[in-house]
Amino acid sequence: MQISEGQAANSNSRELLTFTLGKEEYGIDILKVQEIRGYDAVTTIANSPEFIKGVINLRGIIVPIVDMRIKFNLGNVTYNELTVVIILNVANRVIGIVVDGVSDVITLTAEQLKPSPEFSATLDTQYITGLGTVDERMIIVVDIEKLMTSRDMELVEAAAA
Repeated sequence: MQISEGQAANSNSRELLTFTLGKEEYGIDILKVQEIRGYDAVTTIANSPEFIKGVINLRGIIVPIVDMRIKFNLGNVTYNELTVVIILNVANRVIGIVVDGVSDVITLTAEQLKPSPEFSATLDTQYITGLGTVDERMIIVVDIEKLMTSRDMELVEAAAA
């Protein structure tokens, strides 16, 4: 997943790693992704929120693992051979997110990226930066850094410290 400087510098397009959660496809900034791993057992931390599965030791770094399916209330959570952990580097911290599967790396142009729709206050869309369309696919673009550094993720920051 090497990115040329020309691609990264092009402000008219964004490179995203796409992944699935349930039936939906999400995209996050490829520059925040450190690596992709299979799901392994985690060490659970007492009194942590349900969406924080625990921590892993990644080459000497203690990495909190967040299950995005639980965080986004996507119901039935099962772990299988397709379940992966995306290791992110956000706000100078290493954090892992559990997703159903990784799709691919795509480049979205400004024309393909639409602003996220306005919903009532009952639906939290503050971490969704837009909706991307590629052929017949709809990709929900998530500001992963904003999500991981948000107030309700404070425990992740404490665990990563």
